[in-house]
Amino acid sequence: MKQGTAGVHGAPLGHADLANVKRKAGFAEAEFFNIPKDVAEVFSAAGKRGDSGKAEWDAMLERYSQAYPELASEFKRRQSGALPEGWKDQLPRWTPDDKALATRQSSQQILNKICEFIPEMVGGSADLTPSNLTKFRGALDFQSSTPEGRYIRFGVREHAMAAICNGLYAYGGLLPFCATFLNFTGYALGAMRVSALSEFGVVYIATHDSIGLGEDGPTHQPVEALLNFRATPNTITIRPADSNECSGAYMVALERRHTPSVIACSRQGCANLVGSTPEKVYLGAYSLFQSESPPQLVLVGSGSEVQLLIEAAKSLSDIPHNIISMPCWELFDAQPQSYRMSIFPPGVPVLSCEALTTEGWCKYAHYSIGMTTFGASGPAKDVQKKFGFTVENVVEKARLLLSHYADKPVPCLIDRPDLPVSSLAH
Repeated sequence: MKQGTAGVHGAPLGHADLANVKRKAGFAEAEFFNIPKDVAEVFSAAGKRGDSGKAEWDAMLERYSQAYPELASEFKRRQSGALPEGWKDQLPRWTPDDKALATRQSSQQILNKICEFIPEMVGGSADLTPSNLTKFRGALDFQSSTPEGRYIRFGVREHAMAAICNGLYAYGGLLPFCATFLNFTGYALGAMRVSALSEFGVVYIATHDSIGLGEDGPTHQPVEALLNFRATPNTITIRPADSNECSGAYMVALERRHTPSVIACSRQGCANLVGSTPEKVYLGAYSLFQSESPPQLVLVGSGSEVQLLIEAAKSLSDIPHNIISMPCWELFDAQPQSYRMSIFPPGVPVLSCEALTTEGWCKYAHYSIGMTTFGASGPAKDVQKKFGFTVENVVEKARLLLSHYADKPVPCLIDRPDLPVSSLAH
C-alpha cells in the first residue's frame, strides 16, 4: 500500500504492508519476532567462529609479547588510548620576548613536537596545507607507495575529511586530526557533529579564524562558525590568544579522548602575552591583569582581540579594570561558581571583544564588540577598522558602558541557578 510513496521512509509499514513484505520474502505472514532455525544456526556459528578467532588472536599477541616485549607494550599503549609518558613536556613554551606568531604558526611548531613524540597521531588538511600549516616535520604522505605515511591529503572535501577521521578514531590505536579554514568547517558540520555524538576525540584545526584574514573577503571570513561549535554538545572550542594558549589548547584536546576539539587559529600575528601559560587554558578564562583596587570594569576577549584589549586598556588607566583572556567557554562554564564569580565580579560591567558574532557573549558581557554582519574584502587592518576593532572604539565603548550603568545596578550574569552546566563527556 505504501510501496512507491514517501510513507515508507518515516512511518510504520502497518500490518497489511508488513504481511505483503513477508509474503514476498517467503516468511509466514502471521508470525512476529520469529527467527527461523536456519538463520539462528548461521548466527550462532558466526559467534563461535568469533570466539575462536579471538582466542587465536590473544594467543598470537601473547607470543608476540614474549618475543618483542617493547613493541607489544607500545601496541597495547596505543590501543588503550593512553598517551606516552612525558608528552606534555614536549610542548613548546614562549615568553613575551619571543617573536609574535600567528597561532596557526604556533600550531605548526606544536605539531612538529607532539607528532614526533606521539607516533599514533595521523592527519592532514583539506587541500590547504600551506595555509593551515599542518604538515609536521618529517611527515610522509599516506600513499600506496608510502603506506607508513601519517600525513593525509584529504582534498577539497571537508565532510569526507571529518568522516574519515571519525573512522580512524573508531578503529582505535590512532589519534586523528584534520584542518581547514574555520569558515569552511560548515562543509564538515555533519561529520563533526557525529564526532561529538559518538564521543570521538578528533582534533579539528580551524585556521584563518576571523575577519583578520583580510583580502579573501566575506566568503572566507567566519562570523557564525565558532558559535556553531560552542552550541554543539560535547565539543570543546578553543580560540587561543597567543602561542602558550595554543600549546594549552593541544593539551586539552589530546587529553579529552571522548570529546572532539576545535582549535581556532589566527592568520595574523599574536603577541606572546605576559601572564599566559598553557595550563591556564584548562580554566577556560583567566586574568591577565588585575587592578590593585576593586575593578570598575572587566575587559574580556579571545584570540587575537585579547592583545587589542591590552592596548586599549592603556587609555583606560583612570579606571580600575581587569583584563581576561577567555579561550574556551565550555571549560569556563564547567568551573565552580566561586571561580567564575572571581573572573566576572558581581556589580562590575563587562565588555567583550571578539572578531566573530556577538551572539552568546550575553552570558558573560554587558556590552559586546563583535560582528553582526558578514565581513568585507580588504587589508586586515582596514577591515578591522571598518568593523570597530580598534583601540579608539574599545575605549569609547568601555566608557559608554560605564556611563550606562552609572546610575543603575549592574546585573550579575554569572549568578544563575542553571550553572555550571557542562555538556562535555567525562
